Amino acid sequence: MLSLRYARRWQIAGIFLLVMVLAAALVPADWFWPAGPDSRFFLSDKWLHGITFAALALWFSGQYARRSYWRLMTGLVAFGLLIEVTQRMVSYRTADWMDLLADLLGVAVGMAIALAGAGGWCLRFEEWLNNRIG
Repeated sequence: MLSLRYARRWQIAGIFLLVMVLAAALVPADWFWPAGPDSRFFLSDKWLHGITFAALALWFSGQYARRSYWRLMTGLVAFGLLIEVTQRMVSYRTADWMDLLADLLGVAVGMAIALAGAGGWCLRFEEWLNNRIG
C-alpha cells in the first residue's frame, strides 16, 4: 500500500465498495430491470460488469504501488468469480461466464488507465486536500 495519510479510511471505503457490489450482484435482477431480461438487458449487463470492475481497478490502483497491480488484478478477478459462484447459489440469479469475461475486461481497462497515469490518485488527492485545508 502507498504511504497514505488516510490509509485506513481508504481501505474501509474499498471494503464498503466491494460489499455494495456483491450485494447488488445478489439482489434479484428485476430490482434493476423490472421489465425482465431481454437482449438489451444482456448487453447492458455486460457493460455494467465491465464498468464496475474498471472502476474497482481504478479505485484500488489509487491506493497501491504499481508493483502490486498484479495482485489487484488477481484479487478483482477472484472477486468476479466469487460473484458468479454466489449467484449460482441463489435461485433467482444465474452464473454466467460472459459476466466473468466482462469483469476481466473491465479490470484490464481499469489497470491500463492506472498504468497510463491514473494510478496513485489517492496520494494526489490527499496532497490536494492537505493544501486546501491548510
